[in-house]
Amino acid sequence: MNSENQVLGLIKLSDYIKAFLSKKTEDYNQDDVDIELLLQKTKIENQWFTLENQKFALQQWADLLTAESIRGWLKNYSISKISKRVGLILAGNIPLVGFHDVISVVLSNHIPVIKLSSKDKYMIPFLLKKWKEFSGDQVQFEFVERLENFDAVIATGSNNTARYLEYYFKNHMSIIRKNRTSVAVLKGDETEEELQLLANDIFQYFGLGCRNVTRLFIPQDYVIDRLFESFVGFQDIINHHKYANNYDYNRAVYLLNQDKFWDNNFVMLKEDDKLFSPLSVINFSRYSSLEDVKNFIAENEENIQCIVAKDELGLDSIHFGEAQNPGLDTYADNVDTMKFLEMV
Repeated sequence: MNSENQVLGLIKLSDYIKAFLSKKTEDYNQDDVDIELLLQKTKIENQWFTLENQKFALQQWADLLTAESIRGWLKNYSISKISKRVGLILAGNIPLVGFHDVISVVLSNHIPVIKLSSKDKYMIPFLLKKWKEFSGDQVQFEFVERLENFDAVIATGSNNTARYLEYYFKNHMSIIRKNRTSVAVLKGDETEEELQLLANDIFQYFGLGCRNVTRLFIPQDYVIDRLFESFVGFQDIINHHKYANNYDYNRAVYLLNQDKFWDNNFVMLKEDDKLFSPLSVINFSRYSSLEDVKNFIAENEENIQCIVAKDELGLDSIHFGEAQNPGLDTYADNVDTMKFLEMV
């Protein structure tokens, strides 16, 4: 397969998505109508995938797939001379979450054998078909209901399914991914703008992604109201019935248990050391020493996808508002997919 044609096809795909997203509905051509119908169909079958969230994910990909970023990424890897079949079991917690794996396999000169998530089954096939068309047929892929006849596998599942997957694929080269979440560490002097960007890191995709922040560390004397003020831009989230159901349920449980929590009618803050929090709840703890925070992060390293904080805290972190904008060289579970694919 001609990798240069594949890259050019991917750049065209980016332009194609941008063109679609920039149009008003009345200016749609037939192709645009087809995409819009797929987005609508996905939303009907999986109500977490609102049109806004699906279009946000498409925009992220369109912005990422530039000639400069694709070539800059690929130059760090050697492309395999022999094409192998790489099984992909894709997640469906947020829109297009498996697309990075698919692109990585194709650009490594392998063939992705894809088991789609039932929650996200329309847009990835559509984008792959377009990519193939734009690259002059230089992109190969297969969709399957059951993985068979493959040389390696990349699978994403919950912590429970991961155990099963590890056993099932024990005789194959594999990357098996588990549940992860993200944390934010506040220094206390963050600007209003930074806190609003943090709100994006928390609420984008309803908080369902592994890069969503579900756990906060705040200074000892931090005023909780500052957080609630910066979250106001996301208050409409409560109008989404699935999110509202989670919020109502968790609130009822806390009230019954007489747990202490802070509430602003669409999200709750709970002082809790647990890393993972239920949907509609953000766990937080107060710290007096940054060492304690670093120890917690080190102890929970394999469950943390990313850390959002100011650079000066020295935490190997990303900036506020960047959690849902990973680069092409940002890998789930910090396992370099492209290096793995070099060895297949």
